[in-house]
Amino acid sequence: MILFEEALEIIKKVAVPLPGETVSLGKSAGRILFEDVFSDMDMPPFDKSAVDGYACRRADLDTALRVLETIPAGKVPGKTIGAGECSKLMTGGMLPAGADCVIMVEDVEITGKDTIRFTGTKTALNYCKMAEDIRRGDKVLNKGTLIRPQEVAILASVGCADIKVYKQPNIGIISTGDELVEPAEIPAISQIRNSNAWQLLAQAQRAGCKTSYFGIARDTEEATLEIIQKASIESDIVILTGGISAGDFDFVSVVNQKAAYEIKFRSMAVQPGKPVIFATCGNQYLVGLPGNPVSSFVQFELLVKHLISLITGKTAKEMQITIPMGVDYKRRNTGRKAFFPVYLSEDGTAMPVEYHGSAHIHSYINAQGIVSIEIGKETISKGTLVHVRLV
Repeated sequence: MILFEEALEIIKKVAVPLPGETVSLGKSAGRILFEDVFSDMDMPPFDKSAVDGYACRRADLDTALRVLETIPAGKVPGKTIGAGECSKLMTGGMLPAGADCVIMVEDVEITGKDTIRFTGTKTALNYCKMAEDIRRGDKVLNKGTLIRPQEVAILASVGCADIKVYKQPNIGIISTGDELVEPAEIPAISQIRNSNAWQLLAQAQRAGCKTSYFGIARDTEEATLEIIQKASIESDIVILTGGISAGDFDFVSVVNQKAAYEIKFRSMAVQPGKPVIFATCGNQYLVGLPGNPVSSFVQFELLVKHLISLITGKTAKEMQITIPMGVDYKRRNTGRKAFFPVYLSEDGTAMPVEYHGSAHIHSYINAQGIVSIEIGKETISKGTLVHVRLV
């Protein structure tokens, strides 16, 4: 049984990033950048008005100004501003040569057909200087960045119509156990519906992966080996749930070796999720998660998503916030690092969700995050700052 932190390090040492592929800008959201992105132009590309108003010289604010032309956004100015002159300028329009400020239309009195007067006492520049945001050749996005809508806007602004991203991992999901039936079936008295596989499929899809479901492996060594071999042909990561303990019908450890996987660890000092198998076969990975639904949910969020981030080149950590504990949290067994569900209260504190153990998946319906408590620690006192991993 190894520490959770040791498990993360083992995964880090063996994880190999996937190759890159090119996608269109419209299909880039949710993907991970395979390379740095640089700007192909200055931004703004010219001195650009930030308001509707009149471009003029500060030195002439106390005099009547003659309007030379109207400059809408997208038009190149045709006149140079001289003494006692101005041009009407729209927001986003190019500042004409000779002007050093834009007076807002609200601070202007029209005194004639082509004349105005500034009615204010002073004015800001009211224009964005060329290249004040980004210069041509500047790096705008780093390799490993998750592309969100705001990154899509940056990519569009620097002319990236086709973007090189890491390939999406193919995740193959397998459930194990004779007691399982699929959700559409009515369970017999000794059976339960298979919820873990569908939960894991949803988690993998939310993590930006392609997914395949290979069904339920029945409790024989032959059936388990056959389904693992089939999933391995199509998957970068094979995830099994159940069948990884030391029971009479738990064959995953034995079968892994026959399927050419090398087991790196098989147990962690954590709760929930003590029996977890991690194995490799070249650049393919197999993760055996417990059959208890909370255990499989939590260890996907903490362990499998760590692996996914490493092979997809993702540099950003999973989202977490630091807030005070809303009540005293106590536990009896302190021999393992524990993870427990919390919700975020209206007063900005972390509140434990009622939780009856690793089979109590309904507790996570009300959970907004996971908090950990270290080995040997019995209590987290009210007011103590805790890191909440959002789920």
